[in-house]
Amino acid sequence: MSLTNKQKFFKSTAVVSVFTMISRIFGYIRDAAIFIFISNANGALDAFFVAFRIPNFFRRIFGEGALSTAYVPVLSDYKNNSEGKDVKEFINASITYLSIILLVISIIGVAITPILIYFIAPGFVYAESGQYELSYNLLRITFPYMFFICLTAVSSSILNCYEKFSIPAFTPAILNIILILSVLFFSESFSEPVYALAWGLIFAGIVQLIFVLYPLIKMGLFPKINFNKNHPGIKKIKELMIPVIFGSSVTQVNLIFDTIIASFLITGSISWLYMSDRFIELPLALFGISIATVLLPKLSEYYNKKDNKSYNETINWGLKLGILISIPTCIGLILLSEPILVTLLQYREFSANDVSMTSLSLIAFAFGLPGMIGAKILITNYYSRKDTSYPVRAAVIAVITNFVMNIVFVIYLTSIKFEGVHVGLALATSVSAYINFFLLFKNAIKTKILIIDKSIIQILAKTILASIIMTLFVLYFDLNANSWVNLELLDRVSKLLMIISLAAIVYFILLYALKISPKKIKFEL
Repeated sequence: MSLTNKQKFFKSTAVVSVFTMISRIFGYIRDAAIFIFISNANGALDAFFVAFRIPNFFRRIFGEGALSTAYVPVLSDYKNNSEGKDVKEFINASITYLSIILLVISIIGVAITPILIYFIAPGFVYAESGQYELSYNLLRITFPYMFFICLTAVSSSILNCYEKFSIPAFTPAILNIILILSVLFFSESFSEPVYALAWGLIFAGIVQLIFVLYPLIKMGLFPKINFNKNHPGIKKIKELMIPVIFGSSVTQVNLIFDTIIASFLITGSISWLYMSDRFIELPLALFGISIATVLLPKLSEYYNKKDNKSYNETINWGLKLGILISIPTCIGLILLSEPILVTLLQYREFSANDVSMTSLSLIAFAFGLPGMIGAKILITNYYSRKDTSYPVRAAVIAVITNFVMNIVFVIYLTSIKFEGVHVGLALATSVSAYINFFLLFKNAIKTKILIIDKSIIQILAKTILASIIMTLFVLYFDLNANSWVNLELLDRVSKLLMIISLAAIVYFILLYALKISPKKIKFEL
């Protein structure tokens, strides 16, 4: 890969990361508003997060997973090898077909909400607080969000194929902004405040779809109705989509298993897991998903052109960047879990116990972050080649492992009377993430679809060394949650930002001293 291309990739990744960062900041403000202003005393928040998780599950699996991942290689093929009219015809036919499928799923989903809740959160059936009824009533409102957000995701894939990364990356911020406004201005209008969140979710889905469709209009690619379900492009998508559903859904399926088991645990377990998972999603989105988003169209292009040299350099570039970012981020989240939670959430309805319980699961999730990011990056190596068979096998093994470990960890932690039993669910998810990554990596090397740059081993060693020194630096500060509680909001924020900033400076100085330049993605070894 030429230096020009390296710099171009870095710029594209940086653009996606910056806009994703903006979106995630609004996401944390959203979650802070929810936990601070809405009480979970009767399990209302647990009920909402279950109702939100189901359409979000479909969004991650179909929208950001199967549909977009299967869509990009096919669209890239048409874009590079066909005339403009053929590209438009493919977009029209595929979007029409997908819209019909999503609409049918939405209608069925709304009709069977009590059944869905029964299977996703069976513990709610036995709850005396009315969580079961509340959750399926909320789900009836939130399920159609799946329709809008999946179409948004596919439309975003079109923009990504044309290297228009900023608008898709910012789109999630719209959801967060609307939900913040719903909490602050409309929650008191309902007898149960969480209904404001449910209706806000639907409105946000509509606005997000409009937001990504507008640039398609300017590009002359706005989808028009075309009922040609036999279009060869649709056939290719269907061939790829079903295997990709399994291959790209490991984490989401694991989270569903977590929800099922957590519904039987003490009130608050689902909310604690949700909140800790949200903190993991930031680096996962900033780095894992951002890098993968930039890689997939380019890898598909290089593969179609049979440019093996650029192809291999590109995937190695992604893995190197993933190593540089994921390891220090993992360590940072583990060390700063309680200070982060105290700073952002411990006000009004969010108690010290909530901080302690959420911190436990955050640490467990953070442990698996390098595996999660690595798998996100590595799986593009398969999907760019339209190879979906092995990711399915790896995903199945990882999911089964997660399910077994969920049960084992929960039983063990319950037997020793450990207060935070939910931490076992987070730990199982992390271990399964490493298993998924290891299987993908081992097979890629074995089949020679990935030729590892030998410098990666040296980069890994130097990253670990720099991270260890950074850890010692961070431990110099007082990280005990009790010492943060009495501080005012601005003092908490400034102290936290100071520690993070200084730690980042130390880390990057060490990288420079070790002759690693992340900016240029040029490794002088």
